Amino acid sequence: MYERALEGYEKALGPDHTSTLDIVNSLGLLYSDQGRLKEAETMYQRALSGYSAALGSSHAKSLQVIKNIASLQLAKGSLSL
Repeated sequence: MYERALEGYEKALGPDHTSTLDIVNSLGLLYSDQGRLKEAETMYQRALSGYSAALGSSHAKSLQVIKNIASLQLAKGSLSL
């Protein structure tokens, strides 16, 4: 359903609209939960790039995606605390 929603949002609002990026981030969460870590990382990077450009790198949405990326890196074992 997220993939269908993403197609609709991209068509209606464009790929860089913050509402579209919300769906991109949600897809990253879903992919991460499914163990599709490479796809999750791609979605997170897209969301972070878009949010940073539209809202700034210190906006709450940008920071949430950074947290998601860190969680993903922990899951992959490429980040340690």
